[in-house]
Amino acid sequence: MDKLISLFVFSALSQIVVSHVPTETSFRANIELVSGHSRIFSGERAHLRCSIPDVHRSNWTYLWFRGSEELSQTGQELNLLNTKVQESGKYYCQGTRNTKVGKIRTQQSVPVELKVDGGWVILQVPQHPQLVGSTLEVTCRVRGNPRLEEIILYKDGVEVMRQNGHEPDFYLTNLSLEDLGVYSCRASWDVRGRTHSAISAGAHVQILEVLSQPILKIIPNYDTQLKRMKLICHVQYNAPAPAPPIDFYFYKNNRRLGPATSDNYNVVKQTPGPYSCKARVPQLGLSKSSEPKNFGQIRVAQPQRPSHL
Repeated sequence: MDKLISLFVFSALSQIVVSHVPTETSFRANIELVSGHSRIFSGERAHLRCSIPDVHRSNWTYLWFRGSEELSQTGQELNLLNTKVQESGKYYCQGTRNTKVGKIRTQQSVPVELKVDGGWVILQVPQHPQLVGSTLEVTCRVRGNPRLEEIILYKDGVEVMRQNGHEPDFYLTNLSLEDLGVYSCRASWDVRGRTHSAISAGAHVQILEVLSQPILKIIPNYDTQLKRMKLICHVQYNAPAPAPPIDFYFYKNNRRLGPATSDNYNVVKQTPGPYSCKARVPQLGLSKSSEPKNFGQIRVAQPQRPSHL
């Protein structure tokens, strides 16, 4: 009887353990557009590849998705031939494999958006955000690559640049946040002595600052015994690798609290007052400060009443 009870308990525990085995790994699949561009004409091809950051080099089966629809392909690469407008969308990939405890999956990749255009003109823009101060290159493509007579670049519907000749590329130098917007282009070309003209769909261009304005966060009671609090300086640093080091400074009443540090936080005595922080990249000559943030009840000196003689 004791043996039967022991076997029953062991079986129940085994089922509990198996039921709690995670079905999704902690790492995420990666997807990349190997050839082609994120904006292509119908009838052209696109080539995507999925990779899984698995140091053990396990055997994975690859799942492909367009939006919420799972595709039939299961290989590491996805080749789209003779594309159709209906194949536009956000593409994801995911890895799956069988293990002793059941089937597990990676997290879905960050999507790659593919736009298949059935028209005559496409404006191809970079897939990733551009940085302030850099040069933006965009290409005004015409189906069949005919000899171009004129191309015009628009931003938010307003003409930005016009050029004659056969080169389809535009270059916008020394970018600023004002260059952010939706761009399109109009192309004119001749076929057998007849002039044709068409305009592309809009393409969004995103511009980022290399160093954003910091935001200070205050965490009170970080160390209750020593009555200390934590200051955290949140900032977006978008410099391309290898990025120069960034220094952080912390202030109270515009007076610096200690030397510069490579950490974006500082632990200080918990006292009322206005606090702020600054992020600085010496090699790039960049420096930005947060808005002051008050902590606790700040005593304001009351004006003295004039004495009556």
